[in-house]
Amino acid sequence: MSLLNNVMDHSLDDGYAEAAARKQAADGGLPKTLRAKLGLAAGLVLAALVVTVGAAQARVEAPVVAKEREELIDRINEETEAADRLEDSVDELRDDVSARQREALKESGGNGRGELVGVLAGAVEVHGPGVKLVVNDAKASGAGGEGDPRQSSGFSDTGRVRDRDMQRVVNGLWESGAEAVSINGQRLTALSAIRAAGDAILVDNKPLVPPYTVLAVGDGEGLSRRFQDSADGLYLDALKENFGIRTALSVEGELKLPAAPSVTVRTAQPNTENTEKGTS
Repeated sequence: MSLLNNVMDHSLDDGYAEAAARKQAADGGLPKTLRAKLGLAAGLVLAALVVTVGAAQARVEAPVVAKEREELIDRINEETEAADRLEDSVDELRDDVSARQREALKESGGNGRGELVGVLAGAVEVHGPGVKLVVNDAKASGAGGEGDPRQSSGFSDTGRVRDRDMQRVVNGLWESGAEAVSINGQRLTALSAIRAAGDAILVDNKPLVPPYTVLAVGDGEGLSRRFQDSADGLYLDALKENFGIRTALSVEGELKLPAAPSVTVRTAQPNTENTEKGTS
């Protein structure tokens, strides 16, 4: 009987009783007096007023911001178009200067000397027999074998064609008797530079991508034979053996090389003394 009396006297578990007490205490936090209720209502009205004023101000300023944004976009478009027009003008002037240079070279002096100078300077287009040399990166990077041909130049063991590789190739072709050379359609002159920018090869500050197609006008058979027997030709063979650089050399019956974009002499001046003595 005592157990039944205990169950009837404590029908609500202690945990439930504690939770009910906490809930009652929390409900007791609400304002009970009229003054407190008015203060809460005033705070809510003030908050609503601030939000409403902010929204109205944002709505008023939205068209102004949108207009300023459109004006900025229009200015950017106008400046971009102006820059494009200037760039086109520069290209036209550069082409005009190059054409006038080539014309002047053709007309200066008799016996074709002016035209010969233009060919040697790279200022005019040329065509004729020669060789075509294609140099490409290895299919995958590989470790070089013994007798590393790049060891003296400080190159790493990679299958990438480097700027110094192309320098040696071009110098070897010149030395073997090439009369005009181009790389990927870029005509080389006495002022041309082959440099590197990161992993890219630059020819006259223009980046090229592999494969690198080198065209050289000259005595095709003789040029090919002399190049392969030269130190630079053997260097290219060593790159092929040690690093997997891919090369293909062929003799061509007719090649066409474009003129250099511009030939600007910065230091050399023509010697007019001998000309004046010859005409006096």
